Amino acid sequence: MTFPDSRLPDNRPSGEGWRTKAYDIIFEADTPAGKAFDILLIVSILLSVLVVMMDSSAPIRNEHGGTLYLLEWFFTILFTIEYIFRLMSVRNKRRYATSLFGIVDLVAVIPTYMSLIIPGSQFLLVIRILRVLRIFRVLKLVQYMSEADLLMRAMRASRRKITVFLFTVLALVTITGSLIYIIEGESSGFTSIPMSIYWAIVTMTTVGYGDIVPQTAIGKALASFVMILGYSIIAVPTGIVTSEMSFASMEERKRLGSKKECSKCGYHVHDADALFCKLCGGEIRTFEEL
Repeated sequence: MTFPDSRLPDNRPSGEGWRTKAYDIIFEADTPAGKAFDILLIVSILLSVLVVMMDSSAPIRNEHGGTLYLLEWFFTILFTIEYIFRLMSVRNKRRYATSLFGIVDLVAVIPTYMSLIIPGSQFLLVIRILRVLRIFRVLKLVQYMSEADLLMRAMRASRRKITVFLFTVLALVTITGSLIYIIEGESSGFTSIPMSIYWAIVTMTTVGYGDIVPQTAIGKALASFVMILGYSIIAVPTGIVTSEMSFASMEERKRLGSKKECSKCGYHVHDADALFCKLCGGEIRTFEEL
């Protein structure tokens, strides 16, 4: 599993010019300079989103509107320069511009310029938060993709059971919603069966907004039954997925046989004679020892 970015071998400029050095800093998180650049970028993104959120509050905007406006343009110009450098440092500019991060990088700066024509569009700048996805590269979370694959296999294996469970819940809320509509009626706020089904969903999921409540003794008894029923079935999907995850984990261990797993980071693809993890240096043990 890979993240769609321009950080691909054939998109790195050839030679040792400034474009290659800029590429290594901007797109590579394996170097100290690249990691520092990504961390600085993520901090700038979070600060720019914070500025937009503060600007949406009328009291703060009335008191610090001028400062927030300048900060908004500062971050916009900063990200515009960064986007231009990204385009200049890659070999295939179209490939980067049409990648996921390339599109997000461009969309992150457009709203401020649009605000000159369409007032209020600058609040769309919260889309900048999507750029924090780059933290996956900084933290090297790609090594956990095997665990993500295990979770996806468990979800796929349990999809039929989950589907049956959802249909069962749908039938229950329809039945209880119809019953409460008959018992309470429009005088208690249950103006229709769909509205009563909404009450049943809110009650069964133990959310309890309280905008519609039964008034009669029979209605309250039914509500109590639905609440208890909600507690009893809310853990069903968790149990289904957990069971499938356990099964998938056992199958994975059988497939790997006597492979070793790091006791620190969990990485489990090592040489037969390895004593320490190739990723974090932690002590590794066979599955039989875990």
